[in-house]
Amino acid sequence: FSSQSTSQSDHCSQDCFNSRSLALQAQKKILSKMATMAVANLLTDDVSSEILDELYKASREFTKSKKEAHKIVKDVIKIALKIGILYRNHQFSPDELDTVERFKKKMNQAAMTAVSFYEVDYTFDHHILSELLLECRDLLHALVEQHLTLRSHTRIDHVFNHFAHGEFLAELYGDGEEYRLYLRKICNGINKLLDEGTL
Repeated sequence: FSSQSTSQSDHCSQDCFNSRSLALQAQKKILSKMATMAVANLLTDDVSSEILDELYKASREFTKSKKEAHKIVKDVIKIALKIGILYRNHQFSPDELDTVERFKKKMNQAAMTAVSFYEVDYTFDHHILSELLLECRDLLHALVEQHLTLRSHTRIDHVFNHFAHGEFLAELYGDGEEYRLYLRKICNGINKLLDEGTL
């Protein structure tokens, strides 16, 4: 965690103790450890939990690896937790808050597009959805540039590159019965979040 504070007073020496920064570091460390627990225990609302459960199942089916699917979902949780902490503790600059809003709008657009492709036959185009998700990825990179470590940037790439992968999206929106079931539950959840104004 490398929040770069430039507001320290002139008389503050290099030994200057920043308890707020330390507390944030501790909080993030604890939450990182929590993120290794079962997904169901981590998320505060049932809808988000169900969406992640179905994304896990679809990822497991696609990668043929429980370990990889678990890591993808765990990375989603870690990223969300860390950004949530930064946001709640007012760590973002005005420019970064603009990036937050741009990210929210882009995620909303991606979510509505994902649902539309599911609900309207023959409209699916993995290029469009992939591009939206990669734009979300790039906005997140810009947002956390001054705050999180290289490991967090790697997690962001891991998550978005997987979900934006053309072959994964083609399978998810394909004719396979299992994938159709996952997609239906994912889109039902997204619709609920859209209705609530969460997305």
